[in-house]
Amino acid sequence: INYSHEDVARRVRELTDGVGVNVVFDSVGKDTFMSSLDSLKRRGLLVCVGFASGPVTGFDPAILARKGSAFLTRPGLADYIADPAEKAELVGELFGHVAAGRIRIGINQRYALEDAVQAHRDLESRKTTGSSIFVI
Repeated sequence: INYSHEDVARRVRELTDGVGVNVVFDSVGKDTFMSSLDSLKRRGLLVCVGFASGPVTGFDPAILARKGSAFLTRPGLADYIADPAEKAELVGELFGHVAAGRIRIGINQRYALEDAVQAHRDLESRKTTGSSIFVI
């Protein structure tokens, strides 16, 4: 769902028969924060993983109760990789899910290395979605 072209929460509700989703991973931030919350089912989890459109400001924690007792987190990578043994375990678990097909890594844009300037322009102007890679 491309948030710049359609109402994300409305579309999520359509796709889930009005229930909402268990988890939303939001990398956009300010522009999508409320629609991400509105996409959650009761007691759903919003994971803020980035702030491409800017930080969320003026947030009132009481809104989580009004949105169905939602949970909110902003994980930091350092908290997951500080212990080498824990990091190895988590990486192994992740790659196991990828190998089993439970996690699919979609590549939405491919650029020749010579087109690196255009790739950066596309990223900066938010013309891309999902993952972008350089083909060498």
